[in-house]
Amino acid sequence: MTRGGAHKDRTEGPERKCIATGEARPRYGLIRFVAGPDGQLVPDIAGKLPGRGTYVAADRDVLQKAVDKKLFARGLKQQVQVPDGLVDEVERQLVRRVVDLLSLARKSGDAVAGYEKVKTWLDKEEAQVLIQASDGSGRGKTKLSTPHFGKYIGWLTADELGMAFGRQTVIHAALASGGLAKRVVEEAQRLRGMRKTDDGGKGRAEG
Repeated sequence: MTRGGAHKDRTEGPERKCIATGEARPRYGLIRFVAGPDGQLVPDIAGKLPGRGTYVAADRDVLQKAVDKKLFARGLKQQVQVPDGLVDEVERQLVRRVVDLLSLARKSGDAVAGYEKVKTWLDKEEAQVLIQASDGSGRGKTKLSTPHFGKYIGWLTADELGMAFGRQTVIHAALASGGLAKRVVEEAQRLRGMRKTDDGGKGRAEG
């Protein structure tokens, strides 16, 4: 029950408290960290590493605050060595996780890439998630609309999407409902908090 007397919605799973903000969030909105055997701080992106864990909101500024204020030692109840470039490393690992999940969805037939294929899925209402490269042409991207009651992901680059679909670059992609869609959206939301999403107005051609 919240302070206002309303019951919290627990349908999104158990919540954990961010050591930097003190706010409780669903686990998919946080990054878990553990201490390795050598006392080195390790980001546990998948949330499966053994040992005591501590959580930080999936937000670049919040994570940087946790690093600057040395909050991990208190959260883990032991001294830890924070590696240089931790914030950028977390972003890289999240990119890899999203790319890997998209690749699995593609292999299972739950994801397509390319303007015409995506448009067909949207027209047939087979798409649940529209994905467009952050550095794609703004004019080109406006020709496709997010599915009704669907989701939009627009903060992966054309090169990153290309890795997921076995191409050099990809501008437009779509995910069907079910399958890995929910996990892709959740992981992509964590990545969104860790990076700047403004493409500076620079466009890319479909590859």
